[in-house]
Amino acid sequence: MNTTQGFHSQLTLAITGASGAPYALRLLSKLTEQNVQVFVLISPAAQVVFKEESDLALPSHPEKAEAFLTQYFKAKPEQLKVYGKDNWFSPVASGSAAPKQMVVCPCSTGTLSAIATGASDNLIERGADVVLKERGQLILVTREMPLSTLHLENMHKLSQMGVTIMPASPGFYHKPHSIDDLVDFVVARILDHLQLEQKLVARWGYKHEEK
Repeated sequence: MNTTQGFHSQLTLAITGASGAPYALRLLSKLTEQNVQVFVLISPAAQVVFKEESDLALPSHPEKAEAFLTQYFKAKPEQLKVYGKDNWFSPVASGSAAPKQMVVCPCSTGTLSAIATGASDNLIERGADVVLKERGQLILVTREMPLSTLHLENMHKLSQMGVTIMPASPGFYHKPHSIDDLVDFVVARILDHLQLEQKLVARWGYKHEEK
C-alpha cells in the first residue's frame, strides 16, 4: 500500500548526467520545504556532473547519499529516500508502490531515448516506465543543444504519451539578476506543473512575490 507517512505527497526525482545540477538541487530544496517525500535516483554520471557544477561531492553509496542529502537539506527523517540504480526491490520499481509523479531533472538525451523505447535497464528508466504504464505524471527537464532529429523524435513520441517535455530554458521577462534567478525560473515552472505552491517567480501579470 502506497502511503505518504504524514508527508504532503510523494514524488520520484531522477537526476541524470546532463548539465544542470543546480536545477536538481534547487528543486529538491523546494520539495523538501513543502513536506514532499522524495524518492531520489542519481545516475553515476550525475555524481560526476554534481561535483563539476556544484562542488558537491555526493557519496556513491545510496545510504550515505541519503544521509548526506537529509543533512544538507535539513529534511525530516524518511523524507528523502535514495535508491541505487539496480535496486529492483525499491517502491519506484513497481506500479503497486511507486509515486504517481516523477521528474527527471536534468534529463540527458540518453535517458530520454531509453524512456522512449521502454529500455528499463536501470531504476531511473524502470521508474519512468512504471509512471507511464500507470498513467501518472512524468516530467522530463531536458538539457541539450542543439537537438538532433532523434532527440526531437523521442520527445514527440513521449509527448504523445502524455509526458511533459520541459527544456531547461529560462525566460528573461522577470528580469533576472543572477544565475540563481535563472535556475529559479525553471524550478518554478516545474513546481507549477506539479501543482505545488511556489513563490520563486511571479506569474505573468502579477508583481514579484517574496522568496
